Amino acid sequence: MASRVLGTAAVLAAVAVASAATALPAAAVPTTAQAPAPTPESAASAPAQPPGRDDFNGDGYPDVAFTAPGATVDGKAGAGYVGVVYGSGSGPRTSTKQVLTQNSPGVPDGAEAGDAFGSSLVSADLDRDGYDDLVIGAPGEAAGTTEQAGSLTVVWGGAQGLSGGATLLTGEERYDGIGTRTAVGDFDGDGAVDVVTLGRGQGDTHVLSGPFGRDGSPAAPVRVIRDMDDLRYLDITTGDFDGDGRDDLAAVVHDGDEYDARRILIREGGDTGLNEEYTVVERADGHRLQGGETITAGRVNGDTYADLVVGRPVDGYDSDVDLPLAKGGMITYVPGGPTGPRGDRARVLNQDSPGVPGAAERSDGFGASVSIGDVNGDGYGDIAVGVSSEDLGTTKNAGSVLVLPGTASGPTGKGTVGFNQDTADVPGAAEPNDRFGAAATLVDANRDGRAELLVGAPGENTDAGSLWVFPTTASGPTAKGSFTFGHGTLGTTPTNARLGSSFNR
Repeated sequence: MASRVLGTAAVLAAVAVASAATALPAAAVPTTAQAPAPTPESAASAPAQPPGRDDFNGDGYPDVAFTAPGATVDGKAGAGYVGVVYGSGSGPRTSTKQVLTQNSPGVPDGAEAGDAFGSSLVSADLDRDGYDDLVIGAPGEAAGTTEQAGSLTVVWGGAQGLSGGATLLTGEERYDGIGTRTAVGDFDGDGAVDVVTLGRGQGDTHVLSGPFGRDGSPAAPVRVIRDMDDLRYLDITTGDFDGDGRDDLAAVVHDGDEYDARRILIREGGDTGLNEEYTVVERADGHRLQGGETITAGRVNGDTYADLVVGRPVDGYDSDVDLPLAKGGMITYVPGGPTGPRGDRARVLNQDSPGVPGAAERSDGFGASVSIGDVNGDGYGDIAVGVSSEDLGTTKNAGSVLVLPGTASGPTGKGTVGFNQDTADVPGAAEPNDRFGAAATLVDANRDGRAELLVGAPGENTDAGSLWVFPTTASGPTAKGSFTFGHGTLGTTPTNARLGSSFNR
């Protein structure tokens, strides 16, 4: 259930800034940054690629991109980079690694201190050439002398992987921070992917309509929906929550003066794109459903409507009903339906829920990351939940990840599996402030119908960061055969890089 809000929204038009740089052909990518062409064996065995499956090189296997927004690039501290490992019949392969910076051939602009390239990361086929592209936010990017205006860049997919690129949008004012949060979806139902991005501060929503030209130009002038309601956006995602064939935008926001004020907002798609009005998701009793800091969309219960999962890793208090929130963090499942997300059917889980390993303790960070994917091939979306501040014995903020099963009635704690760096067969060892689970994603990189689990620990080795890959079986993810990789594999500078801060969506 949701309450309709007609905000003080005014729609302004602006023209996106197109990059002057020319996208290089795939053959121009240096060997060190080049993804391999599909082998005859993989091409023959790979099933046809469904749309929107993060396949940058068109070989039929989804690929995985990840961020290091604090990384030093060519001596520029905090410039940031994005890494990619390509999918294969055996899952993600680090032998096909790729590192993209603003100094990579064909990528617009240049690496500068504090750009934070990779702060947001989404993927979709923007130009409809059959290859998925990577959209990268850099909220610290300067526009001329305008500090931290921010930018949004696309790097094009192709037969040899990601190469070349164009600027989609840059900020116009100091501290705009364009590219802080980004999502993709078809908001008007025309079959072309659109891009939405937000900067820092209040929630001016920039909508770029597809399809896009290779110079980064959208199909129409950039549309800016200005929110004057003090909506401080924390995270965004997209999905068709009401089944009308057009994607909607969902957001978690801090919408008031109280520290604990968290709401879930929905801006519906329509014939002309995203609506100016938004709805606030409500519980059955008419109170606003408590939101959180992280949000993702997928099909948990297996029906035709996209569902929401919201993470609330920060302990808090619900002033609407004068009750404390779940200690140590929680997740809230909100199923979709003909009228959109059903807050009256929401379900909350935490580490005190039956079947969920561990115990809820203050500041565990349960819900620091959330991702939906089918890990066992049963047709229901399972939920990966990062518990990034969980203590393991006396090891503070070591972190862990849990995978909660999906069912026809939504998620359940029964059958949950968990991993940390002290789990048998998991490489590495838990250390203070690793923040294992600060990022997690579920992706079927080998196309066997079961999603693998990838985990980021941006605090590993004093904020250098690292990543882990967990294979999956008919029973779900397993530690046996898991592996880790980081700066040594990627050939990058580890100092304060925070590798594994997020994955592409």
